[in-house]
Parts: sequence; structure tokens; C-alpha cells
Amino acid sequence: MSNLKERLAEKAAVAPKGQNPATTIAEYLKKMGPEIARALPKHMNPDRLARVALTTIRLTPKLLQCELPSLMGAIMQAAQLGLEPGLLGHCYIIPYGKEAQFVIGYRGMIDLARRSGNIQSIYAHEVYTNDYFELQYGLEEKLVHIPWHMRTDGQFDGPGDIRGFYMVAKFKDGGCHFHYMTKQQVDNHRARSKAADNGPWVTDYIEMGKKTVVRSAWKWLPISVEIMTQVESADESIKRDQDLTSGINDISNVIIDAPAESPELQPTGTGEVGQ
Repeated sequence: MSNLKERLAEKAAVAPKGQNPATTIAEYLKKMGPEIARALPKHMNPDRLARVALTTIRLTPKLLQCELPSLMGAIMQAAQLGLEPGLLGHCYIIPYGKEAQFVIGYRGMIDLARRSGNIQSIYAHEVYTNDYFELQYGLEEKLVHIPWHMRTDGQFDGPGDIRGFYMVAKFKDGGCHFHYMTKQQVDNHRARSKAADNGPWVTDYIEMGKKTVVRSAWKWLPISVEIMTQVESADESIKRDQDLTSGINDISNVIIDAPAESPELQPTGTGEVGQ
């Protein structure tokens, strides 16, 4: 669609003076309907996405103050990836000043990973200081995690502080991969996000920590290059409608139908054994 940018710009009309911002956004979503429908993967309904997006925006008053181009850009990013913003935790739209930032959630990362068709199961957990946690990389890799309340070698009044996060992916061919990040590594990633002090990083820190360790491990998982590239481009970013490319019509086919590539697992280095 070579004229997509021009059409979106024409639709980004300034709200009439005194008009309710939510009404303006609802009208804009209606006008964006055809573009949203073409961007969505086959399993999603454009009317439902528009309703969910509008509900999310209304529940976050600061989003009503964001500029329409960035707000619609965030919704279009959700459409391209086939994720619903809101309480399910697939993705979030976060106000950053006058612009809207798109952030993928933990459940969204898991859903995107499973679409490869090569992953049998994938999950992540947080690790506390009172948990028994043993991690070993190398020729004989090993991961053992016993939560504090299930330990038999002592009594603990609580979990203690969070010390890190890990993810485990089991492949349909019988292989598996696990990846661990310390809390400091996760916090370093958080510090680079414009949403570091807003949205799910504040309200759902554990979920965002699990999402971060899953995303960090993607380079070792059998996920298509197209999905990886789309996630890297969209996650925790701000895009205005004029940034959307002419390939928007084809992105849903890329995400759902593209054959998954299976890169070889790379060495993970030397881990630590902790308790």
C-alpha cells in the first residue's frame, strides 16, 4: 500500500474543540478499521480488537491525552502481532508524555513463541533467595528449582527477595533449552525502557521479569526470523502512524504462515550454582 501513510495522515484529524477525547479515538478507530483488519492475523476479529483497545484507553486516562498518531501506531502494532492489549497481559499501551508506547507482556511473548509450531511447552518462573536453586551449564546442563515453601531442609517465614528469573522451553523434537537472568540483568533491561517507571513494570514487575527472560532467550529458540524481527521492532517502542510501512497488509501472513526456522542452539557459557 504505497499510499498508506497519506491516507493515515488524512484520517488523523484534530478533535473538534470540546469533543470528548474518547469519542474522537472511537471515531478514528472506526476509520482505521480496514487497515486494522488487513494487519490482523486470521484468528482475530478487528471489531473486537477495536473494542478492547478503546476500553484499555478509557481505563487509562493519560492515554486520552496522548497524540492520536502514536496511539493508533501502538494499536496497529498490537494488530500486526495479533495481541490484545489489556488485562490478559498479552500487551500494553503505556502513556509516555504525549505519546503512547507499545509493550509486549509475558503472555504475549509466550503466545508468539508457541506460534512457531516447534515448541511443545514454554514457561518462566521467578527465583527467590529462600528457594533452592541449582543451575549448571556445559556438557551436562542442569536446572533444579525448589520453591521456598516446598523445601524440606528448613523452615522459612517467606520467600525473601527476588534473585532472578529463568525460562524453560521444550521442543517437539525432544530437545530443550533453559535460560537464567539475575534480577540485576532484568533491572538493567528495565532501565532502558521508556516505560521503566510506568505501566506493567510498576504494577506487574514479576510478569515483566518473566517476559524479559523469555525474550532474551529467543535467539536460541526455533522461532521464525520474521517474528523475531517484528518483536524487536515493536516491543517497548513508540511509533507514529506515518512510520507504518507499505508491508502492513502482508505482516499477518508472515507471522501466522511463515515456516519456522530452527537455528542451532548456541553455547550458553558458564553458569553458577546457587542455593
